[in-house]
Amino acid sequence: MQIQIQRAVLSSILFDPAQLDDIQAQLIPEDFSYKPHQDIFGAMLELKRLDLPIDEEFILKKSTPSHPIPQEEILNILSTSPIGDIQAYVDEIKDSATKRKLHTLAMKINEASNQTDNAAKEIIDYLQSELYKITNIQDNKSFRDSKEITTSTLKYIEEMKQKGNSILIGIDTGFHSLNEKTTGFGKGDLIIVAARPSMGKTTLVLNMAQKALDTGRGVAFFSLEMPAEQLMLRMLSAKTSIALQHLRVGNLQDEEWEQLSNASEIMANAPLFIDDSSLLTIHQLRSKLRKLKSQHPEIGLAIIDYLQLMSSANNKDRHQEVSEISRGLKMIARELEIPIIALSQLNRGLESRSDRRPMLSDLRESGSIEQDADIILFVYRDAVYKQKDEKEKEEAAKKEGREYKTAFIPKNEEEAEIIIGKQRNGPTGTIKLVFHKHCTRFVDIANNALEIIYEDTANTTQTEFIPPNTHIEMPTNI
Repeated sequence: MQIQIQRAVLSSILFDPAQLDDIQAQLIPEDFSYKPHQDIFGAMLELKRLDLPIDEEFILKKSTPSHPIPQEEILNILSTSPIGDIQAYVDEIKDSATKRKLHTLAMKINEASNQTDNAAKEIIDYLQSELYKITNIQDNKSFRDSKEITTSTLKYIEEMKQKGNSILIGIDTGFHSLNEKTTGFGKGDLIIVAARPSMGKTTLVLNMAQKALDTGRGVAFFSLEMPAEQLMLRMLSAKTSIALQHLRVGNLQDEEWEQLSNASEIMANAPLFIDDSSLLTIHQLRSKLRKLKSQHPEIGLAIIDYLQLMSSANNKDRHQEVSEISRGLKMIARELEIPIIALSQLNRGLESRSDRRPMLSDLRESGSIEQDADIILFVYRDAVYKQKDEKEKEEAAKKEGREYKTAFIPKNEEEAEIIIGKQRNGPTGTIKLVFHKHCTRFVDIANNALEIIYEDTANTTQTEFIPPNTHIEMPTNI
């Protein structure tokens, strides 16, 4: 019965090769249970790729010792009547193929569970991974030949050309200057965003999440440190430009209430999903994200805040734990074909240096993180350290009974640096952003202010950021 159904599908393709367009999106050669049918369907796909006729003569030319195509089976297919409505037959072939894969998986699970050295959590994780592949991945071949890869690569280049040589080929980061350096975050990328506390790394990734939502992509956010409501407060503050502190206490003017209402309605309908469990292992994250992705295919970005708060299922030392977590995140990103952003803390030793800008060696348990990450971004705001230094000087003066007048004047808008410490497929370097403290938002300098550079009387270069539409008095010594 199954062989006859397969013959009917192959006969329909020979009768009307145009049907192969729809069928190849649903079936792969391995879905056919009869080996000659696998080879015949594979030959049909190859002929279509080469834009050659899909008929008896050309199919037989594709016969090889490793993939023999019996002429008598071609005759059997030709003698089978083609089907007008072929979808039911295609569904039957796919259903039988899925059952065979499940049967094979069941035998593997039975074998693994009978071996005492296999941990139950490892078996469950393997089961979930294989089930995800069976239900979501059409083609799971071990190898792709050079011809297929070259064709796919050329197709990719042509698609990029049709975009008009755009700098953006991945997910928009939300910042033009960062897009220019990274071309966006690609499918399967693991991006690490690292900084010392209070630098704004959570704010940065929330801004990136907002941009993804604005462009129609879904976002999964795993917050191990902050409740979901606090994250939403920050996103609403950034979206409305209402001071975060005012939102926290509900101190809003009438027009701000209207702004908040409009922004809340937009966010309520956004494909944003937040898991604010304080405890999370890499196995739990993988399971939750796979399930969410299967239910909401629009998920295009996942964020973890932050990596060092995660734990592994096994009792290992911290370096092994972090290694397992970072490798696991990279594998999940590739499996689900989405970029994953993971926040990371930095060692406090950098604060003893004269230049406190982070570098790769400052990452906690840096070896595995540095190896697995495709992009590593450091967030640095010099004003944070200046304010801290001035406060320490003020406290020291008080202890000595001296009066100290601080030279630091806090500003609502501060310069921030995003340092690209590593990029597997692009340049490293530093980009400048502006940080709006009151509404927890980073913006491109070009979107925030005009940059005026001049020389003062000491011949030192100074930079001021002047809000747009502000009258500018130029220095007389220019």
